[in-house]
Amino acid sequence: MSHETWGAVLAVFYLGLMGNLLACVAALPLVVLLMTTDPGTSWPWIALAAPSAAPAIAALFRVFRDSRDGSPAVVRPYLRAWLLVWRRSMLLGVLVTAVLVVLIVDVRMLSDTPFSVIVVPVLLVLTVVASAAGLLALVAVSEEPTARVRDVVRASTLLAVRQWPFSIVSLVVLCVQVALFANSPALALGLTAAPALYVVWANSRHTLRPVLPAAEASS
Repeated sequence: MSHETWGAVLAVFYLGLMGNLLACVAALPLVVLLMTTDPGTSWPWIALAAPSAAPAIAALFRVFRDSRDGSPAVVRPYLRAWLLVWRRSMLLGVLVTAVLVVLIVDVRMLSDTPFSVIVVPVLLVLTVVASAAGLLALVAVSEEPTARVRDVVRASTLLAVRQWPFSIVSLVVLCVQVALFANSPALALGLTAAPALYVVWANSRHTLRPVLPAAEASS
């Protein structure tokens, strides 16, 4: 292979490794809780720390977007991206976490009641929709950091339902990543997190094409 090809391969490899490290550092409270506690008992603390992962992930999505120009830099672009998206992405993280906590607690409380056959499937569907819409919203904020959160939430929820096959793909990729983290945290955080999030970003960006600017959507 030519030197240019080797350079491109090494740049992608560096982007993955450094992206994993930066995202882990940015979401350190959540990472520490997940690795040192039992989620079954510490879930309230995990829920409080979960929104910190939203800016970490949105900033990585922004780096994926900006890395198409072939630049090998990662650290400075990530820091700039985090400062650019942290406010709106943190708000989205709080909103999505609150909705998911309410839905999951309701599922747990109602699972042993006579209404569980009707209510629980509806709540589970809403949980899936909220998760898919949250992912799309983070990608949307990384693409358009100045967009209003209300507009982002509305568009993301609509497209998550309308383009449900793409939403399922993103959620399946994340579920595989979560399962890998449960069995091998070092491998999941050190190697596979960035590739999995890249798949989610690319898939979600395709889903958001109807609401992205024409120049970006066509690229």
